Amino acid sequence: MARIKPQALLIQSKTQKRPARIGVATILFCCLIVLLMLSSLIATYRHWSLRSRDQIGTGLSNFEQVDDIVDSKKYDLPGYAVLNTSKGYITIELLKDDSPETVDKFLDLCQKGHFKGMPFHHVIKDYVILGGHSQDLGGIEDWTSKRKLHRRLPISPKHEAFTIGTTKIKEDGKAFQLFITTAPIPDLNEKLTVFGRVVKGEDVVQEIEEVDTDKHYRPTSPEGIINVTLQQEI
Repeated sequence: MARIKPQALLIQSKTQKRPARIGVATILFCCLIVLLMLSSLIATYRHWSLRSRDQIGTGLSNFEQVDDIVDSKKYDLPGYAVLNTSKGYITIELLKDDSPETVDKFLDLCQKGHFKGMPFHHVIKDYVILGGHSQDLGGIEDWTSKRKLHRRLPISPKHEAFTIGTTKIKEDGKAFQLFITTAPIPDLNEKLTVFGRVVKGEDVVQEIEEVDTDKHYRPTSPEGIINVTLQQEI
């Protein structure tokens, strides 16, 4: 058996331990793959980011459209009601912004004919005209006794003369009462919700409050609302 010289063994050992060389082409190819992957990730991120923004923008736009529809519906409602009374016409501006729920209730009852033939069952001079199909006011004596005190109380702009209101107590449509103030009445702040004001026909209101009444403030001759006409403008 031939002996291998030590120098040959050393050269063979160095040859086995030397790592394989990676070519320049391989390195460039790997770098290209990495760049393509990064570009793909960046493009995907940008796509989903823009899509999310579009969805958020669309959602906000939808909300704005809903708000616009609600506002347009509110302002498409009639803004005025004309009461044809036994003494003449009274035009009321409806306060849709201040009392939207009460105005909606009033408009609904108008369309159902609730106020047609409604009597003014109590007329208290320099105080209030009360109308309704129900005459149960929860103690008219208490109202009339407060009439003597109202001149000494601070005036609320909500309850000046010639405002239209109804009771704050939740009632069914059948018991919906109308109150037309004929003087500033601050003590009604906790009793009434004002939803309108007289803009034409103040002289008719004053004529109604001048009618003869009995000792319980009930008109001695029939007085009331003949019908109600709704208008967008006057």
